[in-house]
Amino acid sequence: MYIHSRHSSDKFRIGWDRPPDVECVFISKENERGPVSSQRFGLLDFGVETFIVERYVIQSGCSSGPISIDRLTAAGSVRIRGLTMFAALCVQLRTILVAKSAKAAAAMCICFLLWPTILFGQQSAADANGDHQEIRVLLERISQLEATQKQLSERVAELEKTQSLALAKPGISATKLTDRSSANSVPGTPKTAGSMTVPSPASPSAVNQSERQDEINEPEQMDVSKTLLNIRGFGDIGLYGGTQRGQTTSFSIGQLNLFITSNLSDKLKFLTELVFEAHQDNGFQADPERVLIEYAPSDYFQLAAGRYHTAIGYYNTAYHHATWFQTATERPYIFEYEDEGGILPIHIVGLEASGQIPSGKLGLHYVIEAGNGRSSDPLVEPVQNYVDENNRKAINIAAFARPDSIPGLQAGFSVYHDVLSTTTSPKIGETIMDAYAVLIRRRFEFLNEALMIRHAAGQHVFETPAFYSQISERFGLYRPYFRYQYVNASSQDPVFPNVGLRTGPSVGIRFDPNSSLALKLQYDYTELRRQLGVDGKSCPQLSMCAPNALALQVDFKF
Repeated sequence: MYIHSRHSSDKFRIGWDRPPDVECVFISKENERGPVSSQRFGLLDFGVETFIVERYVIQSGCSSGPISIDRLTAAGSVRIRGLTMFAALCVQLRTILVAKSAKAAAAMCICFLLWPTILFGQQSAADANGDHQEIRVLLERISQLEATQKQLSERVAELEKTQSLALAKPGISATKLTDRSSANSVPGTPKTAGSMTVPSPASPSAVNQSERQDEINEPEQMDVSKTLLNIRGFGDIGLYGGTQRGQTTSFSIGQLNLFITSNLSDKLKFLTELVFEAHQDNGFQADPERVLIEYAPSDYFQLAAGRYHTAIGYYNTAYHHATWFQTATERPYIFEYEDEGGILPIHIVGLEASGQIPSGKLGLHYVIEAGNGRSSDPLVEPVQNYVDENNRKAINIAAFARPDSIPGLQAGFSVYHDVLSTTTSPKIGETIMDAYAVLIRRRFEFLNEALMIRHAAGQHVFETPAFYSQISERFGLYRPYFRYQYVNASSQDPVFPNVGLRTGPSVGIRFDPNSSLALKLQYDYTELRRQLGVDGKSCPQLSMCAPNALALQVDFKF
């Protein structure tokens, strides 16, 4: 610590360790009228503070506001007391220096030589006493924590035992089970981990007790939390109207979708979509649209069995039955469901293998499916859930890439093949080829997909081209979108002769006021050609059966 007077020749130095909570001090000069000047000091130079003293008094602290001498003394303990005493000596020192007294100067030099020893002794004694007190407090605290931990461990073990017994026998409490076990046990036999005694083999009651014990212990090995059903709900309600002959403006209840999943183990999962929906006859029907059990040992191989969405193109597997997930009010016409006039085998019952292909940043994936194809009879259920109409199975192969270099991009293709049997032709080869490229990001989406449906009936081949393109961008809570779609089927096609030409734009806007509600307004203009007997009452999808259609839809999740 440097102590300076106003005279440059008067300079002294002594070391001082700064208190831990004192950043700096103010030194104020005083005269008869009180403080006339003050200066802030906090210059740290290798643990040494610099102050100027000329009848100065320590007046205040820094960041924490004014600090009194008492507070500084409490914070700095012996060090501050030594500093205060030394400041007093410095005041006396200046008077002596001014008087030019040789004897007094010699006496003060002796004080300078002895002062560090005195100060160091006070500091060492205080530090030693403080260290002993801190060690004693820490040891007492450690003992308290060990005792608390022991009590908590005993309590947890007791609760686990009571819970396991209650799960095994809901109607019997843990206390009754323990008492009954102790009554039937043989004295001196060791107890099991469940605090139940091992009965003697010679006693019939002991044998019965052993069987009961096995029944109680068996459920303890089951992790109930992994087998619980997880249920999410989705639904929609809308107001629809169009200009097709016979069509009326109506409020309609859409699909009520219960999405149910369960983790049977770390690698085995169950999934189903239970959908309740109304049809043209105003009646409700419940359909398990997807029933799937999946085994996933690794990211490179996953095997699923049941009823699922066929991996034709992109849209069919990206957006399932809840309209909440998709931007528009309806699916593109080419991906409409079979029971609503769709032209593709949207569902299939069979096996599916999928996974990643080791490809680095290219992100390649594969899908291979085999199952019952769709029915050739338009008057029966199109999805063959139980019995296939022939021995041939539908095969679908798909592949796609998700490159890391372009986030949100997915591009791929699929090839589907099946053999159908109709009343007019015993065998019809059906081949569906699809290619797509989509860009999906948080605020922007751009979907492009095209396909060709080829039906070969003997020497006649019918090809149906179709595509859609959709773009949208989100601005705050609003997402305007635009879609254009096209399908052109021959009126001589043996599978769907009533499709004809259907093409036109759709424009709409989606509003999401919160995370569980969405409002959609959509207008459709469709050019229709070569439709036979189509009217507003028999058309399952209003937007594709009327030249002009307007839809207002409310989507929600719960």
